Amino acid sequence: MIPIDTIYNNLKAKGYKLTRQRKIIIEALIEHRKEHLTVEQIHQAVRHSNPEIGLATVYRNVKLLCDLGIIETLNLNDGFVRYEIAPVQKKHRHHHLICTNCHQVIEVEEDLMDSIEQIFAKNYGFKVSDHETKFYGLCARCQNRNDRKG
Repeated sequence: MIPIDTIYNNLKAKGYKLTRQRKIIIEALIEHRKEHLTVEQIHQAVRHSNPEIGLATVYRNVKLLCDLGIIETLNLNDGFVRYEIAPVQKKHRHHHLICTNCHQVIEVEEDLMDSIEQIFAKNYGFKVSDHETKFYGLCARCQNRNDRKG
């Protein structure tokens, strides 16, 4: 997990102030890091501590934080754009396992693509700078439910 102070220092280093709105948005994303929230869900989460914050303010700040590389978008092919805190020092994005039944998202922190990237470099002269990989299937809980049903 990235220390929150590192995120704040990253924001300041890029010439932006840590406003109250940005702080609670970042804190909401950290608190709900396993949920991969949409902007609307971020808005609902931050309204608990800041009831007067508007949806437009959340949209503007999320866009800025994305543009600055502090948060990243995640598309799970469900019609929604979701957000997560970006690693401060990253080689690549991490991978996601997505249950097609209950829609649980499991983060895979290991970089499983190193050998493939080496093949691309050797065979094609292509150096990979980033990738995003999603695997779809059934999580353990849904597999167990299916086994019990029949």
